[in-house]
Amino acid sequence: MKIIVPIKQVPETSQVKINEETGTVIREGVENIINPLDLYAIELAIELREEQGGTITVISMGPPKAEIALREAIAMGADEAILLSGKEFAGSDTWATAYALATLIKKIQPFDLIVSGERATDGDTGQVGPGIASFLNLPLSTYTRKIESIDNQHIVVQRLIEEGSETLKMPLPALLTVVKEISYPRLPTLRGKQKARTIDIPVYSGEDIGIPEGEIGLKGSPTKVVKIYRPQITRKGTLLVVKDEKTLSESIDRLISFLEEKKIISF
Repeated sequence: MKIIVPIKQVPETSQVKINEETGTVIREGVENIINPLDLYAIELAIELREEQGGTITVISMGPPKAEIALREAIAMGADEAILLSGKEFAGSDTWATAYALATLIKKIQPFDLIVSGERATDGDTGQVGPGIASFLNLPLSTYTRKIESIDNQHIVVQRLIEEGSETLKMPLPALLTVVKEISYPRLPTLRGKQKARTIDIPVYSGEDIGIPEGEIGLKGSPTKVVKIYRPQITRKGTLLVVKDEKTLSESIDRLISFLEEKKIISF
């Protein structure tokens, strides 16, 4: 079984910043990690390979430093990795990203299954996985929580829906986006780290996979960020510092006066 896992390198959640002029995420000078939700996809792929045999190819689109995330995936247990990188990809929205990754997958096919995380923590859209399935015309299961069975022809999965869950039987090849319930990511092994340090990771440009420059990056992105602004906080508060019995009594009096003024309480 050949499994492909698209992953993304994202900024640490607490450090996400947006360029207000371009509407894109600022990645320079920010610590980056594998998208946490992609770790569950990697783990599921490893578990399936242990059961079914085969190989795992991890792919990503990003700047050259995204290679670090791919090597982390290799350290966890993936067999090989490929990076899409070049200035032409900069500013790609979810449509252009899914199109580029789908084009790469066409180049490295055949495959049996694509497994991706539910969403990326920086964009939080959950659109790239389904987008890849659309470009490749694949059966799709989103929010997949469990694989009930799999063989050479079909896969049976359980996916989350608003009312609970539903079971789907899909022909292979197919694409799954998975939620945290699907697995528990393992730590990299020493052997995996050794392999990750030495393995060659091919880097493809848009030209290498046959995509015209105008179909990727900002030029190829139909989604346009018109304006970004910081909301103004209109609510103001007063901090009452209590140090002793006197300030405690004064604070209580002020609180009661405030509640009476706002007609929340009355005596």
